[in-house]
Amino acid sequence: MLDFPLWKRLTLWISTIVLSLLAIPSIAALTNTPLPDFLDNAPQINLGLDLAGGSHILLEADPAQVAEQRLESTEETMRQLMADADPRIEIGDVSTADGRLSFMLDSPADIDRARDELSNVIAGTGVVAEWQLEVLDGNRMVLTPTEQGLDTAVEGAMESAVEVVRRRIDALGTREPTIIRQGDNRIVVQVPGLEDPQALKDLLGQTANLEFKLVDAQALPTDIAQGVANPGSEIVPYAAESDFAGQFEAVRRLGGIRGDTLTGAQQSFDQQTNEPVVSIQFDPQGGARFAQLSTENVGQRFAIILDDEVISAPVFNEPILGGSAQISGGFTVETANNLAIQLRSGALPVDLAVIEERTVGPDLGADSIVKGGIAMGVGSLLVILLMVATYGRFGVYATAALIFNVLMILGIMAFMNTTLTLPGIAGFVLTIGAAVDANVLIYERIREERKRGRRVVAAVETGYKEASRAIYDANMTNFIAGVLLFLFGSGPIRGFAVVLIIGLFTSVFTAVTLTRMWVAMWLKAKRPSEIHI
Repeated sequence: MLDFPLWKRLTLWISTIVLSLLAIPSIAALTNTPLPDFLDNAPQINLGLDLAGGSHILLEADPAQVAEQRLESTEETMRQLMADADPRIEIGDVSTADGRLSFMLDSPADIDRARDELSNVIAGTGVVAEWQLEVLDGNRMVLTPTEQGLDTAVEGAMESAVEVVRRRIDALGTREPTIIRQGDNRIVVQVPGLEDPQALKDLLGQTANLEFKLVDAQALPTDIAQGVANPGSEIVPYAAESDFAGQFEAVRRLGGIRGDTLTGAQQSFDQQTNEPVVSIQFDPQGGARFAQLSTENVGQRFAIILDDEVISAPVFNEPILGGSAQISGGFTVETANNLAIQLRSGALPVDLAVIEERTVGPDLGADSIVKGGIAMGVGSLLVILLMVATYGRFGVYATAALIFNVLMILGIMAFMNTTLTLPGIAGFVLTIGAAVDANVLIYERIREERKRGRRVVAAVETGYKEASRAIYDANMTNFIAGVLLFLFGSGPIRGFAVVLIIGLFTSVFTAVTLTRMWVAMWLKAKRPSEIHI
């Protein structure tokens, strides 16, 4: 009990003081107290949306678009499978009317071979069949999406959309955003400290589906103006921000390159015009395809298409090798940087429409901080008075431990760059109560041991030893609950869990270890024959 060697005392004191000092910048920020210049970059606690204010938007995806994209993808796959069959399976008219894919076979004798080629498409990647295949009139094959297959596709698209949104928000450098699914096709995004919902909408409003397609040089301007495309081509409008806004371009539907092979994208400047551009890099496979496309089409124009709008349509002056290229299109530095973030984060698998947006002001949070501080101050004062009145000197030790506990929680939260939310304040108050409760258990056990006739040192040692077991067991169950809240909760719930978990460690450290050291030092120095507890 009295064995606290110098190295151990120094370790405990240094840990306590360092962690407590880390709390000073956060306390100064919360109380609007100016800090010396050299502490400007010191770690501080972040405030959540409910305390610091910020932006809140609600995004919604359209399941019908997922079905449409799935239909187009299946058509492309079907065409490729029929073309790759040996011998090739010749097909005629293809239709995607009424959400179904139907096509004619030139020879009814190819029915079985076509069915075999489509077997993997029908089965899909899950445990349910994604398409239902029918053969009508002897040579017309019809693929109808199953309800289970469509549900699986929507679920997969939403899961991917949440990850893409998260990567884009993280690229902003914001702290502790809340990004959660709501229902089947909605996503809630809350970004503390960002008081401009429009900036958030600009970042998340684009799908960032990038494509490189050859311009159809055979298309006539009169046909393009009337929206008539040659077979195998399509008409795509120019983006509103481009120099050709209001005009259209005819591009070839197949044979291009998709942006899913990108490995990097950064905002940079064109070396000749000094205009902001976006530099992109492809993976080896995408780089090889881009090199082949540019080599085979030197002197021809290719369209850079973002979300079904042409950004620009430059000419392949020479083969573009090395797996990198740049996108220009009248960008500003901000729009180029936003596009780079979107491309790095990957394309959204489905468009997300903003159906609700609002800015949360910091006034409510400031009021909550003040009231929370008052509640914590009044509660702590009453607890201190009760502990000192009940346990005398031991109550003073418990009070000092309580103060260090509060400072250490703030210090650790600042060091870990965590976020304090309104429920987090509740967790704060809860851990203070738990810390005092630990000291009450220890001191009451010491009282019992004294009543049983044990000597002072033996009573104190037994009291700490026996009560500590109960304290560890109780905190272990709370720790498990806190971890589960953190893993399965979100936003403010996780904020509560973080404060609770940190508070459990610091309260046990201060209430058990620190007070034990102080009591041991006093007993060793004074050797009292009686204690008042």
